[in-house]
Amino acid sequence: MSKLIARIPGRAYLMIAVIIFAASNGITRKLTQLGADNLINGRNPVSFCNVLFVGNLCALILLIFLYRQQWQSFSLKQLSGKDWIGLVSVAIFSGALAPALILMALEITMVNNVILIGTIGPPLILALSVLLLKERVNRWVISGEILAFVGVFLTVLLQQPEGNMVDMGGGLQLGKGEIMVAAGSICGVIGTIISKVTLREIPLGIFSIIRTVIGTVVFFAIAMRIYGPVHFVDVFSPFLWKWMFLYSAVIVVGGQLFWLTGLKKTTASDVSLANSFGPIAGILAGYLILGEAPTLAQYIGGSIIMCGIALNQIGVLRFGTKTTPTPQISEKEMDAEVGFKGI
Repeated sequence: MSKLIARIPGRAYLMIAVIIFAASNGITRKLTQLGADNLINGRNPVSFCNVLFVGNLCALILLIFLYRQQWQSFSLKQLSGKDWIGLVSVAIFSGALAPALILMALEITMVNNVILIGTIGPPLILALSVLLLKERVNRWVISGEILAFVGVFLTVLLQQPEGNMVDMGGGLQLGKGEIMVAAGSICGVIGTIISKVTLREIPLGIFSIIRTVIGTVVFFAIAMRIYGPVHFVDVFSPFLWKWMFLYSAVIVVGGQLFWLTGLKKTTASDVSLANSFGPIAGILAGYLILGEAPTLAQYIGGSIIMCGIALNQIGVLRFGTKTTPTPQISEKEMDAEVGFKGI
């Protein structure tokens, strides 16, 4: 059996992980709907705050188990003041604000909008990496990311006016959910860039554990300040924990194990290729789990986004065939490539 498992290609692990992560948005929405059908004194026990808080606790348990050897051999005294500033900053942006905004968006907008608008992250990361870090890219990659960026804007601008709209001036109205997704993606981008600039030498396991701890504490403090203690009154609900254990087993444990196994057996281009199927897998999962069919705006914007992703992949392959060595990408940077993982 072990020999058979060893023969499974790394790309297969990555594809399974991407499918699991892509389904996380639809699963999260389904869980909140189940909570709405099982209210506790008029409250939804599966609110976005409870999902994020309990999900982070489950993720922390997993991370400690996965990286226990790395954690045991590492001393926090090795971290400098600059490292701690970077870790706290990344935890605030990508560990607390980004997932909170995306989960809030899932409560008021279509899952497909969250998936498609969330693809705004890679073009922004590319632009900032080129400008700030002087990373090398070719015209195919740049063209692909610009096209994907255009697709995201069209997805937003072509939406039919509904409730929860915000007047941006000049007759332009955008949905609150769409704005939250964009803001969450930008927070994730900021966290990724900070990580690239200041935290390259910190091992993935140490980085992930500390980010999760700080991000959970920061999120809890912000939620307590805004909503008060009563907002977490149902956090120990057996109904919530029953579903969160299942959620954690599928998304957190299953997804992370497949993803990390794939990272160890593949290259950066393989990760990029597997991740390019994320939007399609997410939209299909939204339809199968929630019965949410894409709208005309999502078809148009999504088609353009997929064309941009295709151009990007051509650029990645062309870059990889050159005789000049490609830049080394750490396991931590490849782990961030997949974006939102449902927690």
